[in-house]
Amino acid sequence: MFLSVFDVFKIGVGPSSSHTMGPMSAANRFLALILSNEWPRPSSGAQVVAITVSLHGSLAHTGIGHGTGRAVILGLMGEAPDSVDPDKMDGIVDTVERTGRITPEGHPGYQFQPKTDLIFDKKQPLPGHANGMIFSAFDRDGRLLVKRIYYSVGGGFVVTDTELEQMRAKKNAAGGTRVPYPFATARQMLDMAERSGLSIAQMKRANEESQRSPEELDQGLDRIWEAMRSCIERGLKVEGIMPGGLNVKRRARRIHDKLEEEWRSNRVNPLLANDWLSVYAMAVNEENAAGGRVVTAPTNGAAGVIPATIRYYEHFHEDWDQNGIRDYLLTAAAIGGIIKHNASISGAEVGCQGEVGSAAAMAAAGLAAVMGGTPEQIENAAEIALEHHLGMTCDPVAGLVQVPCIERNALGAVKAVTAASLAVKGDGQHFVPLDACIETMRQTGNDMSEKYKETSTGGLAVNVVEC
Repeated sequence: MFLSVFDVFKIGVGPSSSHTMGPMSAANRFLALILSNEWPRPSSGAQVVAITVSLHGSLAHTGIGHGTGRAVILGLMGEAPDSVDPDKMDGIVDTVERTGRITPEGHPGYQFQPKTDLIFDKKQPLPGHANGMIFSAFDRDGRLLVKRIYYSVGGGFVVTDTELEQMRAKKNAAGGTRVPYPFATARQMLDMAERSGLSIAQMKRANEESQRSPEELDQGLDRIWEAMRSCIERGLKVEGIMPGGLNVKRRARRIHDKLEEEWRSNRVNPLLANDWLSVYAMAVNEENAAGGRVVTAPTNGAAGVIPATIRYYEHFHEDWDQNGIRDYLLTAAAIGGIIKHNASISGAEVGCQGEVGSAAAMAAAGLAAVMGGTPEQIENAAEIALEHHLGMTCDPVAGLVQVPCIERNALGAVKAVTAASLAVKGDGQHFVPLDACIETMRQTGNDMSEKYKETSTGGLAVNVVEC
């Protein structure tokens, strides 16, 4: 089993990897399909002149709050999550809404009126996954020419219905990308580390370098951290009200300014490290909620946990260096890959335990690694962090990634640091293996009511409004 660090960490835009980045990427794929020879062309020579899109399941229920409709429009205009300019998105969407046409580069242009051709279907979920989409293309007489079902399965990953079936069929089968250390479970990872004498980061690096050069790997890792760090810095500078209608104020800058004042005055603050962790995480997730540039880590809803703990490493560990940050990211990606392979990182599939819980486990593992932890201590750190997120629901108020999501990232970062500290002070021996914890998360997600899995039909999303 191999999932690249660049699949786990992807640069994109907010507010959601599965509800924003995924649908945008699905639209990109559908545009490419139209120009390809992968569908039967009609003998009449009819051409695509119009496109419609329907959103299902969680995408339909919380798509407005997550900006899913905007993401589809941007994707159909040829914009991609990692390259779209956040400052130009509103103008692009306004043009499509005004003209009723999409004009992606390399295409002749198609009819697409968002008010009628973009459907939020809350009644008809699709069978493969909670985040389902149907893209359809028609000729000038309204005849269907090509249709594809896509699923946004978390972390910005998008697959067709056929690909999803193939993924599930191959999940426990041999094969796939050949790498030196093909661990699919934490147990396998520890066994390989013991036999090889390598750290988790070193094994992950060897796997990555079987696919790319060391220089490309390091440049990519540095680019990921730079994007994370830039997101923190932007979030610490901006004030105001976040979009969406809840009138939630940004708080990161105000808290940051107070912490800076305490820092300069040398006032004693026993919660100093926690306060800095929290403000770093909140800065990222306020940027995410505003649709800014973020890194999925492993999702957008949980994008603040890992950057916050890396920035904490820079801030409070005198021996930090760039190689340490690279090792952190590689270790975190190894844990994230195991979680995704054996459970899920999708809030629509298993609740927020799969998002903030997974992020906290990855962050704890990465931090334990740079603190000198052994593979056993690193695995223990990940387990501690994940265990204490089990059962966490995904219940965003008004479908916006604001309440309670922003504060959950702050607490997830605090838990990650605590878990890493506990683990490296131990000997790596512990009662609950990480694999058992991941399986418990999967089972808990399967048993969880759909109203607590990113549909905003239960939990805080309902009770806050009623209050």
